[in-house]
Amino acid sequence: MPLPHSEKLPRLRVALIPVFALMALLFGAIYYLEASPHVPIIIACAVAGLIGLKLGYTWKHLQDAIVKSIGIALPSILILMAIGMLIGSWVASGIVPLMIDYGLKLLSPTYFLVASCFICAVVSLATGSSWSTIGTVGVALIGVGQGLEIHLPMVAGAIVSGSYFGDKLSPLSETTNLAPAVAGSELFEHIKHMLYTTVPSMLIALTLYLILGLVYGSSGSDVDKVNALSVSLHEQFNLSPLLLAAPATVIALIAFKTPALPAILTGAFVGCLSGIWIQDFTLSEMLTAMLDGYVSETGNGQIDDLLSRGGMASMDYTISLILCSMSFGGLMEGTGMLKSIAQSLLNTAHSAGRIVASTIVTCIGMNIIAPDQYLSIIMPGRMYKGVFKEAKLAPKNLSRCLEDAGTLTSPLVPWNTCGVFVLGALTVDPFLYLPFAFLNIINPILSIIYGYTGWTMTPSVEQESES
Repeated sequence: MPLPHSEKLPRLRVALIPVFALMALLFGAIYYLEASPHVPIIIACAVAGLIGLKLGYTWKHLQDAIVKSIGIALPSILILMAIGMLIGSWVASGIVPLMIDYGLKLLSPTYFLVASCFICAVVSLATGSSWSTIGTVGVALIGVGQGLEIHLPMVAGAIVSGSYFGDKLSPLSETTNLAPAVAGSELFEHIKHMLYTTVPSMLIALTLYLILGLVYGSSGSDVDKVNALSVSLHEQFNLSPLLLAAPATVIALIAFKTPALPAILTGAFVGCLSGIWIQDFTLSEMLTAMLDGYVSETGNGQIDDLLSRGGMASMDYTISLILCSMSFGGLMEGTGMLKSIAQSLLNTAHSAGRIVASTIVTCIGMNIIAPDQYLSIIMPGRMYKGVFKEAKLAPKNLSRCLEDAGTLTSPLVPWNTCGVFVLGALTVDPFLYLPFAFLNIINPILSIIYGYTGWTMTPSVEQESES
C-alpha cells in the first residue's frame, strides 16, 4: 500500500498512539470488565483510522488497507470453518469420544502433560501442520485432560508446545518453507540450524511438564471416576476402532502434501459418513452437527460439558475476532505507522546480539499488531535481511530468528489468527495457557541468548572466505 505523496513515515510517537490505545483498551476490557476483545480492537481501529486521516490518507485508502489485510487472513478463516465442521462431525460420530476413551485408559495423570506434548510433536512433525494437529489430536487430548481433571490451561499449553515444535521443524510446514525463502537461506540448512535453539527448548519444556505432572498429577481423577467416564462414553456411542479411519485419512492426506483445507474437509465428511454408518445418525443430524455442533444430553454434567462442542457456527466468535484484528493491522500497515515502529527498532541494531534481539522483538510485535504469523515472518525478514548481511551473518541466522519468534509466539496472542484458532479448537483462552506453553516462551529467549553470546551464530560465506 503506497504512502502519500510525501513518502514520509509518521513519527514514532504518533505511530505508537494506536498501539498504546489498543493495549489499554484490551487490558481494561479483559481484566476489569471481563468483556470480549472485539469492541476494544474496533475502537483502536477508529483511533488508527483517525490518525491516518490526520496524516493525509483518504478513507478509500484506509478501507483498501483493511480489505487487503483481511484478504491475507481469508485462508485461515476458511480453515477455521472447516475445523468447526470437523470437530462437530467427529464428536457426533464417536471419533473424539473413542480417542478420549483410549487416552483415559492409556495415559496417567502424572505423565499426561509430557505425553500430550510429545504426541502432538510427533503428529505435527509428520504432517507439518500445527493447526491440523491441534484441531484433531489436540481436541481429543483436551477431552482426556478434562476427564482426568487436569488443569486445562496446562493441557492446552502442552498441546500448543508440541504442535508448534513439529510445525517449526517439519519440511512440510508452510512457515518452515516461508522463513528461509524470505531470508535467503536453504530449507534443510535452515531446519538444521533451528535444532540448536528448538531441541534444547523442547527438552526444557518436557522437563517442566514432567515436574508439573509429578506435583499436580497425583491430585487428578481417581480410577473409579475414570472408569465411570469410560462407561458413560461406551453407553452413548458405539466406540468401534473403525472410527479411526477419519483421523488416519487426515494425517495421510497432509503427509502426502495435500493442502490443509481440503484435507480437513475430507476428514469432516469421512466423520459424517462414520456417524451415519456406525452411530446410526441420519444425514440431517450429521449435517446439523457440522453446522451447529454436537449437543450431548445424557444428564451427566461432565460428559455433556466434554462433548457438547464443534460446528461451523462455533467459530463465529474467533472469525469475527480475526476480522477485527486484521482490520487494525491493515490500518497500521497502510498508514506507515507499522513501518515507523519497525524502523525505530532497526536503528538500535548494531551488534549481533542487538540484531537478533531486535528481530525477535519485531516478530513478536508483528504478531501483536499485524496480527498474523505469516506477516510476522515476511515483514521482519524483508527488514532485517540487509542488516544481517551487513553484519556478515549467514541468512540462516535470520531465518532461525523468524521462526523462533514469528512462528512460536503467534499462538500466544489472543487476537492473532493462531491464538484465536487455538481458542476456537481447544476452548481455552490464550492468556490462560500462555504461562504453560513452555516451548513457545523459552525458544525466543534462548535465541536472544545465542545472539549475545555468539554461540551457533554462523558467519556469512563471504566472511569465512576472507578469514
